[in-house]
Amino acid sequence: MSSPQSFDPKAYWRATLKLLVTTLIIWFIVSFGAGILFRDALDSIHLGGYPLGFWFAQQGSIFIFVGLIFWYAKRMDKIDREHDVHED
Repeated sequence: MSSPQSFDPKAYWRATLKLLVTTLIIWFIVSFGAGILFRDALDSIHLGGYPLGFWFAQQGSIFIFVGLIFWYAKRMDKIDREHDVHED
C-alpha cells in the first residue's frame, strides 16, 4: 500500500472509475454470461442434481453478487485511504 499523498482528484476518480468498470464487467459476466450466454455449456455440469447454468441463474449469481458488494466496499476503502479521503 502506498503512503498517503496529497489529494489528486484526477487520480482518485481514475482509480474509482477503474474499480467501477471492473465491478460492472464481473456483474455482467456473471448475470448475463453465466445465466444466458454460457448456459448450454454450463448445463453439462451438475451441482446438487441441477444443471450449473440453471443454478447460476437462480442461486449462484446471488452469492457472487453479495461477495462482489463486500469486495467493492473493501477496495473502495483502500482507494479512499490511498488518496487520504477516508472517513474514520
